[in-house]
Formats: sequence, structure tokens, C-alpha cells
Amino acid sequence: MEGDRVLWAQIFLVLAPSYIVFGYNQAGVGGLVDFPSWVKQFPEIDTTNTTGAQKSKNSTVQGAVVACYTIGALFGSLLCTWIGNRLGRRRTIFLGACVCFVGQTLECTAYALAHLVVGRVVLGFGVGILSATVPVWISECCPPEKRGRNVVLVGMFIALGFATTQWVNFGFYHIEDLAASWRGSLTVPFFFIFVILLSVFSLPESPRWLVLVHRSDSARLALATLRGKDTDSPEVIAEISDIELALEEHGNLKLKDLFTMTEDKLFYRFMLCVMLQFFQQMTGGTLISVYTSIIFQDNLGLGASTSKILAACALTWKFLSCFVSFLVIDRLGRRLALMISGGGMALCMVAMAVSTYFSATTRSASITMALFVFIYNFFLPIGFLGANFLYTTEVAPSRLRVAMQSISTANQWLWMFVVAMITPVAITDIGWRYYIVYAAVGAVVVPSIFLFYPETMGRNLEEMDAIFREGSSIFEVVSMSKTLPRQNGPTREMEAKAYVEEIN
Repeated sequence: MEGDRVLWAQIFLVLAPSYIVFGYNQAGVGGLVDFPSWVKQFPEIDTTNTTGAQKSKNSTVQGAVVACYTIGALFGSLLCTWIGNRLGRRRTIFLGACVCFVGQTLECTAYALAHLVVGRVVLGFGVGILSATVPVWISECCPPEKRGRNVVLVGMFIALGFATTQWVNFGFYHIEDLAASWRGSLTVPFFFIFVILLSVFSLPESPRWLVLVHRSDSARLALATLRGKDTDSPEVIAEISDIELALEEHGNLKLKDLFTMTEDKLFYRFMLCVMLQFFQQMTGGTLISVYTSIIFQDNLGLGASTSKILAACALTWKFLSCFVSFLVIDRLGRRLALMISGGGMALCMVAMAVSTYFSATTRSASITMALFVFIYNFFLPIGFLGANFLYTTEVAPSRLRVAMQSISTANQWLWMFVVAMITPVAITDIGWRYYIVYAAVGAVVVPSIFLFYPETMGRNLEEMDAIFREGSSIFEVVSMSKTLPRQNGPTREMEAKAYVEEIN
């Protein structure tokens, strides 16, 4: 295979299964907490058959059990800071899939709460490795004009994982009083893990990583395969030259350089990545994805079966809404997509707070609240269920791309842990007021993106390095990113041919 076929193979054999596992396991246990067999096996986290102080205590433990997965993922992401450039993209992905296999096995075979927690932490560790590495690998392999739509598929497959787990849990819920109900639900991700293990080494390594480790001949071969060109074609030679030049200009960057504001503006770029992943969580992404059925059941007073059907429908709608992001990310640009997404989610959270407040006395308020869960799931994928992973790989320099992606993704997992930990208690104790927190954060997103985030659409990764370096201030970087002509398409090909002629 070569050209587009390789890119699609990367997407469906590695990107898709990695993020389906991500989404499935993030939401999976949250949908099992009211299974009769689950409650019987783990009575310490039973919030269905308890009341008062005991329910409050169990809610805290339940939140910790659901959230420990994210702690494992946090450390898995951070590990990539050290191993990402040592092992390369493919071997790091393979390692992450192996760890996922071990964690999934431990989780499925759990007979005690401590056993379950260990399995969730190990599984999260493997998913953290995948979430920090796969977007980097895809973005480094894609041409600029296809990078946006290909990497933003991350969000689509996370949403597919969310939707799949809700429908699977709904089906297994009706196997009453059998451990096979929840154990069967937790075995589904094994299929996707096996797909990654069997396919990753049949696909090309990142040409940018190969140049980084001084394997330029291998890099040229990998790039030629990815572009569907000969190794001696002008386009391949010019792109390899650009990568080599960018690495030379950065010199020998160290991790500590992330906190410096030299001409490369590394700290500014680092904070763009960190804050974007913070926004992704604190606008309500995990709240709606993991606890949808609990929101319907506890806040709206719906039955368990009805809540699960509604939750499955809401997350299926989120998956379908991801196609909007796929279509617009390389048309609207990153900035506009993120602003539309953040503003829309903030308005939905305000509406959810108001409708939840009146839901105890008014049936129409309950219906309105459910409606805004669906509307929220339309706005989230436009910018903050894929584009956030894409953007962090686009603004990071080659030598520190894995480090920036790893730390910013770990930051996302940290806030995911906070949300997963406090949500059961918050829903029980403060109800509608909980949604105001997410509305406030969402309101900050639009001005932050407008003022501080440069546009990256259509630019190769080395071109973004030049924009950050040449802008004299943060605001000039943002301005340059919107006004400078892009180096792709026919112009790029003419420059490549001129470059080869100059060498000859």
C-alpha cells in the first residue's frame, strides 16, 4: 500500500481502535454501577439501594473507582515524555496496547474492589500511552491539507466508543443477577486491542521521528510510501529537507526549555496545549459522556432502563455529530471551530442548570433538560472532541512534540479525574448548581481562542515553527497565522521542483 491507502489503514487499524478503547473504557464502568450483579459483587460502591449518609459515602468511593482509570492514564501520558522519542511512534503504540491488554484482563476477572481498581489503573496507563502517541504519529504522517480531517477523527472514534458502551451495557443489563452481564460488557475492548497489536508494525514509522534519530534514508522511504511518490521525487526531497532544517534550527531542545520564552516561544506554545486540554474537560465533556445515564436517572427521576436507552441515544447522536467536525475542520479552521464549540457548550450548560432546577416540579423542564443534553452533544465534537488533540500536535516543535502532547494530554486526564471523582457527589449534593461551573469555563473559551490561539489550518508543521519564531509578540503570531499565504498545493510543488533543480 501507498499514498491514501496507507493513511486510511493508519486510521482504521490504529487510530480507530485506540480511541474506541479510550471512549469505551472511560464511559464503561460508569454505566455498570446500577447492574444488580455489579452491586452484589461490589457493595462498597452501591448508590442504587442506599440512602442518606451511606449513599453519600458510597458515591465518593464510586467516583474514585471510576476515576482511578484516569490516574493511570495521566501517568501513562507522562511516561511518553521520556519514551516517545526513544522508542519511536510505532513501538510506543505497541507498548500501550500490550498494557491495555493486561489491564483489561485484570478488570474483567475482578472479584474484589481492590482487584478492580488495579485493573482500571493499569488499563488507564495503557490508554494514556496511546492517547499521547497516536495523534502525534498520525499528524506527522499526514499532508497538511488532510491532517485536520484525519486527526479530528480521534473525536469521532471516542464518541463511537462512548455510544458502543452504552448500547452494550443496555443489552447486558437485562442479564439479571449474573456476573456475565458486567464481565461480558468489559470484554468487548479486547477485539480492538488485538487489531492494534496485529497491525501497527505493518504501517510506516513517522518520517519526522526517523529524521530526528538520524535515519534520513528510512525517513525518505516512509514519506514516499505515505505520499504515494518515488523516493527521488522533488516533493519528497523538499519535505525531508524542510524537516531537517526545522530540527537544525531548534538545536538540541530539552524538556526544561518548555518553560522558556526565547524566539521559539516554547512556553507560550506549551500553555496553548495545556489550556486547550483543560477547556476540553471543564466544559463538561466527561460529565455528559460518563454520567449521562446517572443524570437522567437521578436528576430527572427516570427509570434505569429508560435512562440507559436515552444515554445510548445521546451518545449515538454525539457520534453522528462528529461528521460535522470532519467536514468543517479544514474549511472553518481550528479557531472558529473551537469558538463555536466552546460557546455552544456554555449556553447548553446554562440551559441544563435552569431546566434541572425546575425539573422536580415541571415535567416539561425534564424534557428540556434531556433535549439540551442532545444539543450539547452536537456542539462538543465540532471543536473539543478531536480538534484539541490535533491542535496540540500542530503548534509543538518537532523535538518537543511528544513532550508537549504527553504533558497536555496528562493535564486532560488530570481534569478528567477531577470531574469523574466529584460528579457523583456533586449530582447528589448540589444538583443544578453543578452545571454553572461548566458554563462559566465555557464562557471563557471564546475570548481565549480569539485572542491567543493562532490558526494552523493548511500549514505544514515546519511552517508553524517559522510563524512562532518570526512573530515578535503573541498577538503578532496570531495575526501572522491568519494573513500569511499558506505553503501547500501547486505553490508548494513548484517550490519543491525549484529546490531539486537548485541541488542538481
